Amino acid sequence: MLKKIIGTIWRKMPSYLRKKVIRTTQPTFTVSAAAIITNENGKVLLLDHVLRTASGWGLPGGFLETGEQPENALKREIREETGLEIKDVELIRVRTINRHIEILFRAKATGKAEVKSSEIKDVVWFNVDEIPENMSQTQKSVIRKLLKPK
Repeated sequence: MLKKIIGTIWRKMPSYLRKKVIRTTQPTFTVSAAAIITNENGKVLLLDHVLRTASGWGLPGGFLETGEQPENALKREIREETGLEIKDVELIRVRTINRHIEILFRAKATGKAEVKSSEIKDVVWFNVDEIPENMSQTQKSVIRKLLKPK
């Protein structure tokens, strides 16, 4: 009986009010898109991020803007941070870390990468065996797994 009453109230409630109830009672998440980007020589692009803890080195990417699709966010972030255009974008994994959702892609790029953002200190194409040792073990592991010689 209570379920029926709650269901009736919910269905008659204006949509703006239902959204407010949902946003108030449900957890919210931040969402980011990052990529393992390789060039024609098989090197992987890493960025030295100003705000990243530890060494600063990591995969390029960033947070999605409201209403933005993950692949579009990734392309925008890469263009804003490095000036590069990416292609052959392929989804690798989606994972939840506490209240954050990380979407990881693989992509290819050609051209010269340059620092284009105040959030970035350096942009370097690395051989897989030259990845900075003090960067995130999780990112190093996924890069090596994906790009290991066959």
